[in-house]
Amino acid sequence: MDLSRMKARKIAMIILYQILLYDKNKIEYDIDKVISDNILDNNEYIENMIKGIVNDLDNLKELANKYLDTWPLNRLGLTDQAIILIGIYELINTDTPDIVCINEAVELSKKYSDESVTKMINAMLDNIYHKELKR
Repeated sequence: MDLSRMKARKIAMIILYQILLYDKNKIEYDIDKVISDNILDNNEYIENMIKGIVNDLDNLKELANKYLDTWPLNRLGLTDQAIILIGIYELINTDTPDIVCINEAVELSKKYSDESVTKMINAMLDNIYHKELKR
């Protein structure tokens, strides 16, 4: 089954939420099992994204904190953190058009966060795009 990218991002958000929760509570996990528990068919896009985020988690968090004005990343809810990490990862590491990366993260946050967080995510990703990627 071929998922739309938006559905794939939603599943990635759920998986990443679980991983962040396990990390926060110092619970060991097998990343492949967490991924396979959440998707029926192998989805390379989701798998690559999750593993890429987990492998570069410290750098992604550092970049997020550099451009978050209100609170550090760890003060935000895990869903918000997952959306932010997906947005940054996609912006930096995929060939998805930059505007799509930003818009998709904003759309996820509109569904799963409050308006102030959505505005914060939009501003942060826009700053990363303009100040880090210089495109």
